[in-house]
Amino acid sequence: MASFTADGAYDQEGVAAAVTERHPEALIIVPPRSTAVPSDTAETEPTQRDCNLQRITEHGRAAWQKASGYTIRARVEATIGRFKQVMGDGLRCRTDQHRVTEVDVAVHAPNRMLELGRPTSVRSA
Repeated sequence: MASFTADGAYDQEGVAAAVTERHPEALIIVPPRSTAVPSDTAETEPTQRDCNLQRITEHGRAAWQKASGYTIRARVEATIGRFKQVMGDGLRCRTDQHRVTEVDVAVHAPNRMLELGRPTSVRSA
């Protein structure tokens, strides 16, 4: 099943309508704003946003984020931020073949750095 995940800035009826129009089966994972209220049809025909609001009210925002998979988005965003901080936010090579090599090296470099700095732990007792 396809899903659309974005931050709270995309909590708008137009965005949800556009996603639903193109991909009716898509799961929309956008955290509602803290001031969000259910739609007028929430009782009779609840939208995905209405269901999200209801789950947040019942279980809390953190539980909704974990259950919906929204926390995965945050982890990916943090990883890309670290990558850009270490490697830069643009490619320097001009040809596709060289860009592939540049990305390959850039991806493996932080992993190698982590391997070199990670302690080897041994359980004693």
